[in-house]
Amino acid sequence: MPDFQISNRAVEETVDFLASGPTPAQIIAFKVSPATQARLDELLDKNREEGLTDAESAELDAFAQVNHVILLIKARARNLLEHPLAE
Repeated sequence: MPDFQISNRAVEETVDFLASGPTPAQIIAFKVSPATQARLDELLDKNREEGLTDAESAELDAFAQVNHVILLIKARARNLLEHPLAE
């Protein structure tokens, strides 16, 4: 089950970061940990070369979903920096 734990780590890292109340600039700069990024790279390489198991495919899908949400949040944060709300 280590693959599932790593997938959860990506989600937990993101949730913990967002729960800390980051500024828009911090949101834009956010990246997952090197360990999580290394696992993603490993899955992407394996997918290209030999294919993934069902568990690995589910793990990659979960990472993609989290990444999609983060991209949306980063876009909103950029918009806030470019167009601050009137006070």
